Amino acid sequence: MNDGGQDADVHEKGTRAILDALADGDPNDVLTLQDLLSGLGRRAFGMLLFASVLPAFIPIPIGGAISGPLVMLIGVQLCIGLRTPWLPRFLASRGPHRSALTKFDARISPWLAKLEHLIRPRLSWMLDSRLAAPVTGLMLLLLGLLLSLPIPLTNYLFAVLLLMFALALLERDGALMVVAWVAGVGTLIAFGFLGGGIATETMQLLHKWF
Repeated sequence: MNDGGQDADVHEKGTRAILDALADGDPNDVLTLQDLLSGLGRRAFGMLLFASVLPAFIPIPIGGAISGPLVMLIGVQLCIGLRTPWLPRFLASRGPHRSALTKFDARISPWLAKLEHLIRPRLSWMLDSRLAAPVTGLMLLLLGLLLSLPIPLTNYLFAVLLLMFALALLERDGALMVVAWVAGVGTLIAFGFLGGGIATETMQLLHKWF
């Protein structure tokens, strides 16, 4: 299969058009991850990340616990230099119901419409550089770990940040990826200080008790 031609065909559709097409159909259908990634070429990591983040937007306590490990799996694969995502069979055959994707599409589509003139294929050479995949993978690994932890009121924060990474990969937008890197580093530093402060306070409290 010619990946170059495949990518060229996919680039004719933006993320919003892809989501609209996937949302069209029987709401009871299950959209398997394998089907979601089919025909996307180098953009498959972006679609897999997009789908993996969806549970974090569902107002349930385990949303982050579902999304976090999936995001970490994507991060590991980017770190080791895989060109296309690998999924174990039990994950590849699972995915969101079309009804869930339809609801999410209705929620995010107006925002994507406003961002379409800002998010577009550009500086794609940055995404293909040797350092881009490992840097992105490492950040996804760390952000996925934070997302999986039961930190109150943080699911949406991490999910929105991870959506930036997903859109950058889907739209082949190197400029957006740079913004995502900067925002990701800032978030990791902030939570690093927060985690250090919590650990220090915990040690001091234990010292008083014992």
